[in-house]
Amino acid sequence: MAIITVHHWRDPIAGLAEMTRVARDRVVVLTFDPPPLAGHWMVQDYVPRLYEVHAEMIGSIDIVTAALPGAEMETIPIPRLCEDGFWCALWDRPELHLDPDVRRASSGWHQIDAEEVERGLTALRADLQSGAWDERHGHLRTAPELDIGLRLVIAGAG
Repeated sequence: MAIITVHHWRDPIAGLAEMTRVARDRVVVLTFDPPPLAGHWMVQDYVPRLYEVHAEMIGSIDIVTAALPGAEMETIPIPRLCEDGFWCALWDRPELHLDPDVRRASSGWHQIDAEEVERGLTALRADLQSGAWDERHGHLRTAPELDIGLRLVIAGAG
């Protein structure tokens, strides 16, 4: 099982092949498919580079499915108030992105120029104070779940 980690591996194809080799029954990978992240409000309105960083880092979901023969993929929507602190899981709580400790928990923030991040956060802070964020995205505060690209890939072992 690999949980939101494949994009950090030096050689994902070799790692997935090794998982297939040693697994008794099945290989399970929880990862991201970048395209849904392009529509995330943080990317659209505040820090567009977050999408580019994640798309570059994660790559195509096709890499994972091609490396796992017979793989099936399932969309895993992120529930409202998700307790995990990775950046896109906080889609319903924009205020949390203003906390530097919260941003430290997601690798994408560390790959973006500090000035660009600060510009985006300054705009977010202003939109939260003025109510502009809620005017545009307030419906997300009560939505039960959102597809942000999280995918479960399951394949039988070799």
